[in-house]
Amino acid sequence: MNELPIVVTCTDRKTHPPDPFLQARNLPETHLAGRVDHWAGHLAAARGALRELADLYQGDQWHRAQALAGAATRAGFTPRLYVASAGLGLSPVSRPAPSYSATFAPRHADSVASSVTEAADWWDHLQRLQGAPNLSDLAGRHGGRILLVLSETYAQAMHRELTALAAEGYDSVLIGGARDIAGITRIPANSGLRRALGGTLTSLNTRTAAAWLEHCTPGALLTPAAMDRWNAWVEQTAVPESYARTPMTDEEVIAFIREKCATLQPAPSRTRLLRMLRADNKACEQKRFADLYTRTMECR
Repeated sequence: MNELPIVVTCTDRKTHPPDPFLQARNLPETHLAGRVDHWAGHLAAARGALRELADLYQGDQWHRAQALAGAATRAGFTPRLYVASAGLGLSPVSRPAPSYSATFAPRHADSVASSVTEAADWWDHLQRLQGAPNLSDLAGRHGGRILLVLSETYAQAMHRELTALAAEGYDSVLIGGARDIAGITRIPANSGLRRALGGTLTSLNTRTAAAWLEHCTPGALLTPAAMDRWNAWVEQTAVPESYARTPMTDEEVIAFIREKCATLQPAPSRTRLLRMLRADNKACEQKRFADLYTRTMECR
């Protein structure tokens, strides 16, 4: 069947808001293992509407992630889509689950960890409690190949699994990620490809993954010829980005933050808000935005 497991990062946008007990902000103040245990218990006890993950997530990033299945089919594979989630571990998109809010993104209200090490510990503990497959399991059961499309934050949390996968010698391609790992072919996110690929920086990894599949040797994830085609295409296509964004006053930035926090559920993180502001071609320096965000949240 020439199966190809594709692992993508989850999105914080859901089709309906989570119950309070499935928001990580409401976990008890205790040691990490205790918090993971509480979280897993809440998942098991959830009595609300369950939806397959394919239908639970929403937004452009998720739409593009699902579209990877079509790109993989056209490249000669039978795709098997999986989601890496701070709330659920590693799961197939057919898994039924309740709406929830948990992330590795720092400074988010529902962040489950305050450091890279904590994020990795949370991931390992949650994976064990959920009985979820690891990356090596997936690659091994699907023909010795795997395509990973991971944000920097999630790649850091999953670094131990990535290192173990690299040692197996499988055909492994990582789009995005946090760092190079010997034994895994990494294609870093390249903002210079946005003009060719379209979309925002949020969906750049998934669009890059689709482009990689277009350059594959049919039915083979990783070949020297495909790498040569990719490198030549990137060299010819990449255009350094320049920005001419409109500056904003403090009052305009604060109004933007208040509006988005009042209308979006779950409430967007500071990082996501800044991305949204810049996607609207508005300018605000990162530290200044952080200060204004903190001031706004304290006054709510």
